[in-house]
Amino acid sequence: MRSISASLPRLSGVEERSPLRRLGNADWLPVLAALLLGGIGWATVASATAEIGEGYAIRQGIWLIVGVIAGVLVFQLDYHKLVDLAPIFYGLCLVLLVLVLFVGEVRGGARSWLALGPVGGQPSELAKLATALALARYLGQIQRSFLGLRQILVACTLVAVPVVLVVLQRDLGSAAMFLPMLAGMLLVAGVRRQFLIVAAILAAAFAAGFWTWGMEDYQRARVLSFVQPEADPLGAGYQVLQSKIAVGSGQWIGRGYGQGTQSQLRFLPERHTDFIMAVLAEEWGFLGVAAVLLLYGLYFSSAAKVAGRSRDRTGLLMIIGLMSLVSFHVIYNTAMVVGLVPITGIPLPFLSYGGSFLLLNAIICGLVVNVDYRRYVNR
Repeated sequence: MRSISASLPRLSGVEERSPLRRLGNADWLPVLAALLLGGIGWATVASATAEIGEGYAIRQGIWLIVGVIAGVLVFQLDYHKLVDLAPIFYGLCLVLLVLVLFVGEVRGGARSWLALGPVGGQPSELAKLATALALARYLGQIQRSFLGLRQILVACTLVAVPVVLVVLQRDLGSAAMFLPMLAGMLLVAGVRRQFLIVAAILAAAFAAGFWTWGMEDYQRARVLSFVQPEADPLGAGYQVLQSKIAVGSGQWIGRGYGQGTQSQLRFLPERHTDFIMAVLAEEWGFLGVAAVLLLYGLYFSSAAKVAGRSRDRTGLLMIIGLMSLVSFHVIYNTAMVVGLVPITGIPLPFLSYGGSFLLLNAIICGLVVNVDYRRYVNR
């Protein structure tokens, strides 16, 4: 009797000839959650910038449409081919990161913005995606239970190069976001306990050295402000204090859409980007924030299921790396607006204003469904 696995090629061939029928194989909950979050984000950006009148809502809406188109295009391409092209994509992103150091625009204290005519963005966002694909390509080829020291060092080097370039741009928040991606992929790929202990010691030593020699005075002030923001209420502690006021004033059901005093009266800085969650909390209260967090939970749990049933190591590692990246953005940003962690320029996925970051998240969503859609197709 032929085994079930022996019959898979013929099943895959049938499915390959019937792409519309194969759509039912994919889990579309991540797409649903992402679309709902994107819609909520657009509405919140529109409310937060209503008094500014500079077209933020229109631009965010355009980027939403562009993101949907990009996600569909990525979904249609076999992710194995995208991973095979990862070295080229990775190299191009490194070139862009170097270019930013010389011709980039300074925004928010960081030289991280590259403008090409009327269109611009942060190459660091594309570098996160390129690095995840490069790591998935490299680690996916290693068929062993635990990684060796050389393999761990190669993976760390792949991440260290873009991280150093982003640090040189003075964009410490974006640089830090590469680390959860690396940690998630290495843990799933297999790391021995002694390597984890050594890594923890080295990380602590690096953090101490970076605090002493690698940070500007205003960056250290931001880190310290979350401990006691009342000590400098008009300076380093201003943002976190205003954010706490906005979150607390929302109470259970909020003040109503467009009725938040902190955002509408411009007390809350960066309300359409880093502190978009504070605007949401003030307008829709605890229940509104809970609904958004449930949507994030749906997104991550669905993506985790896709990773668990992935047919190859490359697809599994790619989703783990990308979800580690996105989930840490959510965790850090939500903790930041209530003063639990230092303030950094880390936006909230699908909600914060910004074209390049929204485009990155749309592409990630397309890749997640891509892996699930092709789990029955042979390479």
